[in-house]
Amino acid sequence: MIRTLLLSVICFVSTLCYAQYPEEKPEEKPLLKLGGAVRFNYNLSSWKKDQIERGGDFGYDLFRINVESAYKGIKLNAEYRQYSQAFGGGFLKQGWFQYDFSDRSQIQVGLNQVPFGIQQYNSNNWFFNMTYYIGFEDDHDMGVKYIHDSGRWQWQAAYYKSAEEFVFGLSEPSPNRYSYDITGRNKENNQLDFKVVRRMGDSLGHELGASLQGGLLYNLDTRRNGTRHAAAVHYEYKAAHSPWNVKLQAMLYRIDPENAPEADQHVVEMGAYGANYNVAARGEVYTASLAYHLPIETRLLQGITVYNNYGYYNKRVEGFENSHMNVLGALFTAGPMYIYTDAAFGYNHAWLGPEWENAFSAGTPGNTRWHMRFNVNMGYYF
Repeated sequence: MIRTLLLSVICFVSTLCYAQYPEEKPEEKPLLKLGGAVRFNYNLSSWKKDQIERGGDFGYDLFRINVESAYKGIKLNAEYRQYSQAFGGGFLKQGWFQYDFSDRSQIQVGLNQVPFGIQQYNSNNWFFNMTYYIGFEDDHDMGVKYIHDSGRWQWQAAYYKSAEEFVFGLSEPSPNRYSYDITGRNKENNQLDFKVVRRMGDSLGHELGASLQGGLLYNLDTRRNGTRHAAAVHYEYKAAHSPWNVKLQAMLYRIDPENAPEADQHVVEMGAYGANYNVAARGEVYTASLAYHLPIETRLLQGITVYNNYGYYNKRVEGFENSHMNVLGALFTAGPMYIYTDAAFGYNHAWLGPEWENAFSAGTPGNTRWHMRFNVNMGYYF
């Protein structure tokens, strides 16, 4: 009798405690994923005589930390990068809050990737393609983005209040950032983007896309807003069963800043990695990339991807010389390591030649030739 009574009391108390302190549902439990990378870089540039005499340079590239988190339906995605001081030091590459309305639609708020052109990258190599250097590849800005993806159709709409805003007020934008934005005496603001993608084929491996972008450009001298517009169309083949990857894109842009009268109206300053350079205010960019992945089953290597990426920059300003870029290389995959080996050729290219400030604007008329940089980037990703 007493034993039965005690068991009844224990069962009652257990039920009461469970009712007061219910277990969290699996989807409500906090999730945290940490990752990152350490990278080193070797390069040998044809236009640097002292470097050729040394046989190139090998040194530190970056250390980065990635964080992905989710709790009660709210997600976080952030990446912080630490470069050397010469390349801008430390800064946030991306960071946004996310809410999924369903498995097909989501909203992102914060520093997220601008929906324009081929994503995530319009390239296969370590150097990106020509679009990156004028702010149209893997660009990240501050705002809100909505994504809806039904498989065959995807569309994205976004509003960006500003680019990476690290310096507030009327100060010039800092060039210490990951992706190229307009800097100097102008500040990007109030930008709208819309992108639509149609996937075709049994494996949805063929992708056609169109992108539109429009925004304002606030000048610190005149206190007036200029305008900027861009549009792109693209095709990409990336079927899961195929070793081939094809990327084709054509885009145009126009920037009309409200500069001070004494300023050059045909160029704008752009900055990233701690330094600014001039870019033509109008232009077109055509890119073509081809890659082939060769799986390898060895103890050391698991795959090799060979590629060639080409970009042509047609500047729509009279007297400005056009720019070219071609990267021939291979990516070696060895466990957690990714090793990019690139021969990057540039013609009127700030990163691939001796002219920095005006390579992407006027260039060097009458004295331009191709230059080459051999580059090996070794990264351990965890």
